[in-house]
Amino acid sequence: MGTFSIKDIEAVSGIKCHTLRIWEQRYNILAPKRTYTNIRFYDDDDLKLILNISILNKHGHKISEISKMSREQMNENVIKISGNTCEHNCQIKNLISSMMVFDEFEFHKILTTSIIQIGLEETMMKVVFPFMLEVGVLWQVGSIHPSHEHFASNIIKQKLYVAIDGNVGRYAQGRKRFLLFLPEHEQHCLGLMFANYIVRSRGHEVLYLGQEIPLSDLKINFAEHSPDYIFTILTAAHLDIEKQKFVNELSAYWKDSKILLSGSQFLMADIHYPQNVTLIKRMDEFIQLINSLSEKTGVN
Repeated sequence: MGTFSIKDIEAVSGIKCHTLRIWEQRYNILAPKRTYTNIRFYDDDDLKLILNISILNKHGHKISEISKMSREQMNENVIKISGNTCEHNCQIKNLISSMMVFDEFEFHKILTTSIIQIGLEETMMKVVFPFMLEVGVLWQVGSIHPSHEHFASNIIKQKLYVAIDGNVGRYAQGRKRFLLFLPEHEQHCLGLMFANYIVRSRGHEVLYLGQEIPLSDLKINFAEHSPDYIFTILTAAHLDIEKQKFVNELSAYWKDSKILLSGSQFLMADIHYPQNVTLIKRMDEFIQLINSLSEKTGVN
């Protein structure tokens, strides 16, 4: 069973600490536990309750109204909200709740339900990526540990592996060849895996190398292999990499290929991009580009 401080609850739910205290005193809506030194803490059930309260409150329910609901009534109302496929904050908060307590079954269920309702692409764009942004915030404020992020990302990867496997060998006429990789010491691969799925699902060929690939290895192994497109992402802030030099080498070595770059570290850097290099600011831009290439092709 997990234990969470009031600061953890504030970071996860978005409800300010002083608001939580007021709700506790005025509405008796929850009762935190206390350590032998009289420091308040919350357990798994408290976390789920507060997240449900947060969801209901953000969707128009007054706290005075929520305080009169039973746990079952709260759950029913949250389920009604989550059934609205135009609103994904509920799914995101539920993913966070499941991650915080390492509830594998619930995490799988939320993702699977979303994929069935709106498809994998919409789930990734509207649920998973916003969820990962919130995970990043929780990481920065110290509310989660590496094990939480690994727990969540590995389940998401499982969904992507299945989707990617279903598109292997489904080529279209006029298909393009893509080389996908992450630079040396870059380990955040969810974005690259999703790009792998997007490209394959449109009938193009993909050579997917994954993370931590030295540029020197690419030069040796692909000296005579000139893909139509090369795509990479750079997000890790701690990487000791000269970004301009990296971009220049990619551009010069594969001068007949179109180089696609994405990730926060490229976006924030002051870089001159050669003619055959394109900066992709958002994943929806990447999807639009792939769709434009695939307009006249049909998957066999």
